[in-house]
Amino acid sequence: MIVLKNYPFLIGIAVLLISMFSNTSSAAEVPVLNGQAYDQHVELHWDKAQKQDATYNIYVSVAGQKWQLRHTTQATALLDFVGELGSDLSLKYKLTLQQGDDEVELAEISLATHTFTDDELLEMVQAYTFRYFWPDDETATGWAKERIPNGDGNIVTSGGTGFGILALITGAERGWASRERIVKQLLRLTESLKQAETFHGMWAHWYRDGEVFHFSKYDDGGDIVESAFLIQGLLTARQYFANDNDAEKQLRADITQLWESMQWDWYTRYELGTPEKVLTWHWSKKHGWKMDHHIRGYNEALIVYILAASSPTHSIDADVYHQGWAAGEPGHQTFENGQGFYANQLPLGPAKELGGPLFFAHYSYLGLDPRGLSDRYADYWQQNKNHALINRAYAIDNPKGWTGYGEDFWGITAGDMLPDGYSAHAPGERDQGTINPTGALSSMPYTPKESLKVLRNLYYKHGKEAFGMMGFYDAVNLSVSDDPKKQVRKTYLAIDQGPIVAMIENYRSGLLWKHFMQDKDVQRGLAKLGFTVDSNSAH
Repeated sequence: MIVLKNYPFLIGIAVLLISMFSNTSSAAEVPVLNGQAYDQHVELHWDKAQKQDATYNIYVSVAGQKWQLRHTTQATALLDFVGELGSDLSLKYKLTLQQGDDEVELAEISLATHTFTDDELLEMVQAYTFRYFWPDDETATGWAKERIPNGDGNIVTSGGTGFGILALITGAERGWASRERIVKQLLRLTESLKQAETFHGMWAHWYRDGEVFHFSKYDDGGDIVESAFLIQGLLTARQYFANDNDAEKQLRADITQLWESMQWDWYTRYELGTPEKVLTWHWSKKHGWKMDHHIRGYNEALIVYILAASSPTHSIDADVYHQGWAAGEPGHQTFENGQGFYANQLPLGPAKELGGPLFFAHYSYLGLDPRGLSDRYADYWQQNKNHALINRAYAIDNPKGWTGYGEDFWGITAGDMLPDGYSAHAPGERDQGTINPTGALSSMPYTPKESLKVLRNLYYKHGKEAFGMMGFYDAVNLSVSDDPKKQVRKTYLAIDQGPIVAMIENYRSGLLWKHFMQDKDVQRGLAKLGFTVDSNSAH
């Protein structure tokens, strides 16, 4: 059960009933019913009865009125969206066990919903989404699953794990789990990272059951971009967990060891002779540089060059950034843009797609603070804010006529699609009518009022289908069907859930930006590449 720090939410205490059917149900089988009320929904959970395949009924009474059957389930937890019953409700729930034609009354609980402030909504969404990365299991490795449900087995993801570390830091700060237990999980993670197969200090994109699992045919080796997302989280943790106790000192030492082992300069292909003036995304022990994917801007990978320049042991020269990343793709306008779209100037990014998928404004900036950050190419706050505003304006314009697109339904970015599949959705040709909630929610620092409209729309109008035990599901497409049950892809992805927690926190407190930017190695790397930070910049 989520405990929301600093908010006086009602947490009910179950009242166990002694029923007339006690001869068929022993006291040991009677579950304890617990719950918490929010604004539009109530979360209930209970202990499983000893009876296998037990079927439960959930009833509700509103303000003392007659009982209404709400759910019949074999699960032991559920969300009950009650918005159609009213607001600020006094509710009593009853849990029963179905036994043939009879019902055994097990427990009751009284709860009350109340109208949430914006800050309460943000806390709720963060805390639910945090669950993706917090299995509450002392044996958990700390790696983040690639997706839930995880159809390909126990695949874990390097980049998503880095995003999860930032969610765990936020959880420690907000009190969703104890600092001590989070540090224990991170120590299990760093030990696992030290044992994992790496490729000149870089991790693979995916692992399964402790072994590298190929992301694509030739992608079975080091992934420098995913590794950058991972170490971005770890370096933030190195700054945040700064207490003078054995566990946190060990965590910092582990992170330093992992950081200093990352051979960023290897990915300039210096082993072939003269180092290239650009970083390469992948290297495999089996296939070498077969993927041949140079990392050129502008996309989600700015953090790669900043960290490569920041390395105290395997740093790249500044001209790798300027001649590689900043040169863009040869023959294509992918880096410097400077055009205006919907009355907003966009310094960088592919003009054809109005800057590209919205995650370009998220992944590199979960730790890297864009406020007042600039170099010879862009003001990065302006870049990200305008990218989000353009994305929103495109949805309002809605040139393809998708159902629902507008000021409260935007955020075109990478994620799952309906009815299945995954795509890096972007304005233009790759716009297929799918909105991934992470798009607008992870843009919260740049467009708080506009992003909150999307959050409120998703929760208040679509929450019954779109909101689950780990927050908002990954994809919503209102054009695919008139049936709300078919409009939502009920999946979760680490790379989409992590930025929601992190960027909402950066909007609320700047916590992750603060600690990442305090890292002395990062400060040296930024200076090396010619970045400046205006600490007086107000956003």
